Amino acid sequence: MKEFQRKQLLERIEREGATVGVDIPDSITVQGEDLDLHAFVMEIRRRDTVPAGERERVDRAKKNLRRERLERKQRLEDENISVETGEQLVEAIIGIDRALNALEQLGPVDIEGKADAQEVADRKRWMQFLQKALGKNDDTHGVGRGQGR
Repeated sequence: MKEFQRKQLLERIEREGATVGVDIPDSITVQGEDLDLHAFVMEIRRRDTVPAGERERVDRAKKNLRRERLERKQRLEDENISVETGEQLVEAIIGIDRALNALEQLGPVDIEGKADAQEVADRKRWMQFLQKALGKNDDTHGVGRGQGR
């Protein structure tokens, strides 16, 4: 493969809309194990939210997919491969990206936990607002206030 061909292939995987219209591959070998990727993503996406018991499985799958993507990209960048092999790597990487996008768009795992976190953040913003409004958040820390008088 010539260097300009390699650069074109690398540009394809980094393109903003590379995954638009691309199907998730039926299966893929990830970290040495065959994974029915399409079936896995569709099974998880059928639900509105990911149950707590499945979250670890989904997170592990995303981590492995990211690692596999990186390894394939490094092969494309570094190894002396044919254009045909490069094309296959690009198609696989784009398919992995499509699966990752689908998994990233899943709903929240723990609605109550998310609501609690939002409430804590709201309280913190309110306290910061009050401190600022009451002058308690002033950086001068009393310098010039009645000192020496």
